[in-house]
Amino acid sequence: MKSYTHFTTEERESLYLLLKLGKKPSEIARELNRNRSSVSREINRNKNQNREYNLVGATRKYQQRRKNSKRKYRIQKGTKLYEDILKKLLLYWSPEVIAVMWNKDHPKERISFSTIYDAIYRNVFDNIIPKSHLRRRGKKKKSNRSKYNSIHPEHTIHERSEKVNNRSRCGDWEGDTVRSSPGKGCIVTFVDRKSRKLISAKSDDMSSKSVLQATLKAFEGITSVKTITLDNGSEFALFKEIEKELGTTVYFADPHSPWQRGTNENTNGLLRFFFPKGFDFTTISDEQLQEVVNLINSRPRLCLDLASPDEIFCCT
Repeated sequence: MKSYTHFTTEERESLYLLLKLGKKPSEIARELNRNRSSVSREINRNKNQNREYNLVGATRKYQQRRKNSKRKYRIQKGTKLYEDILKKLLLYWSPEVIAVMWNKDHPKERISFSTIYDAIYRNVFDNIIPKSHLRRRGKKKKSNRSKYNSIHPEHTIHERSEKVNNRSRCGDWEGDTVRSSPGKGCIVTFVDRKSRKLISAKSDDMSSKSVLQATLKAFEGITSVKTITLDNGSEFALFKEIEKELGTTVYFADPHSPWQRGTNENTNGLLRFFFPKGFDFTTISDEQLQEVVNLINSRPRLCLDLASPDEIFCCT
């Protein structure tokens, strides 16, 4: 089926002339290569007071309808909704949280977070722009990874025991890589689920062999390695070697499900403060990396009742 398009000025001019020649709507439709109903609708909706089709009048009516059909946005300055959202955006609340809180207090005036995002991108709010007040600075999240598993795991996260899921013991680790641009190396990171203790090591590149070597280096001196839960990236293709060398079981999270390794993802965010995106990991030594790791492990954490990861890990 041919999609509908609005009549152009040239088509209206042709339609007007053909009507003057006494042509019927069906004949005009064939001339314009239009559906007969479209021609009839154009004529009937744009007739003047004398029930005649006039080119100028038809064009004006069309333009007025288009003007009136423009979307009326929900968030307008001077409204309670606007003021409430602006107040929370200034506190760096996310649109998702703002929408939930508003809908909770105003169940009959619900709003979606996408509407708030749209208003931000349209510069509706004074002094609020994506670059300064949105977590991703207005950039869309991109992924270069396939939507399918790049490796074939023997164990998935859904097979883990309750002891691992409940964080009831130390020795259950979550792993990933903190990468940079090609040629600038990366680091492998592993975080203990219970204590949040971080261990890390540099890798020359993202190849599975280099990541394997860095993984074994990161676990030097660590005696408690009961399980490791990894990302699905191809850099961990040699996971069987990891299991063999460390005497552990490797589990894999679902593709595109970073929340399943939330402890590791959050800790990588702490590392990014010291090593922002694009950082050249070849410019730092193992000692410099360890200094940052030690700093993170010695910091009190609210989730640990203000104890540090080192304190919790050492007590087990």
